[in-house]
Amino acid sequence: MSRPLPLHRPPPDAADRRAIRPVVCYPVEALAPPDLDAYRAARAGWACIATVTVPPREAEGFTVPAGCFFRIVSVEGPQVGDLNLWSAADLGERFFSGKTRALHGTHVTTGHRLWSNLPHLRPLATITDDTLDWYGFDAHGGGVHDVIGTRCDPYTHRLLSGGIYHHCCHSNLTRALAARTGLSWTEAEPHVHDVLNVFMCTGFTPDTHQYFMKASPVRPGDYLEFFAEVDLLGALSACPGGDCGAEHSSDAARCHPLRVEVYRPAAAPTGWAPPRRSDYVAPEA
Repeated sequence: MSRPLPLHRPPPDAADRRAIRPVVCYPVEALAPPDLDAYRAARAGWACIATVTVPPREAEGFTVPAGCFFRIVSVEGPQVGDLNLWSAADLGERFFSGKTRALHGTHVTTGHRLWSNLPHLRPLATITDDTLDWYGFDAHGGGVHDVIGTRCDPYTHRLLSGGIYHHCCHSNLTRALAARTGLSWTEAEPHVHDVLNVFMCTGFTPDTHQYFMKASPVRPGDYLEFFAEVDLLGALSACPGGDCGAEHSSDAARCHPLRVEVYRPAAAPTGWAPPRRSDYVAPEA
């Protein structure tokens, strides 16, 4: 759907208004950067303590203790994954894609953090390695690992196509969370939230500024690595769109499994401590 034609003529100073310089909404210079050297050094002598295989068009849950690493790995072919994260101690604290996007940009990579929702607002995980960091942004404006999109869901699929599909990432994540926690579908669904689109290549069209996807550059052996800043409960869906080069929410795309690997270091990174929740105190009503 193209942008509607304007109904109003531009004012005489339209060019001046458009020429106003933009201002970054959330400058992050005051944020202490993660000590990536300390994280990398902590890999020495680590041990794999768990692996979880996520079947195509399904999702699986997993846990990561604070102070451990985990990787999402491409194992057979190009495949996109939709990731949800919660504090293992409190499902009410979960990944906040909107604030992560505001702080780090539309696509995340090594050194960026996945922040939790208000009123907690602390790093849940830090990205410590990304084998697709070479991709950057392509000629179409596409980048990898976005925090722009939501997740494919059966409601939007029904709205746009009239069809019924039960293996959208939203549905997969809901089933995975219910299986991990013992919650019913109805209880689990409200906890499913906007995702980190792992390996997905996305951007905005230059003319209509619509969200687009294109075939992911991920190949077997590629991974996105995280350090768990708090005890984490995660769920990962192997998107029914496969590499998302054509469509999602259908059985037409070729899909592949993903693997989650959890590693415990021999010692915590030097100087690391679990982050505290925000110390902002709201005024009394």
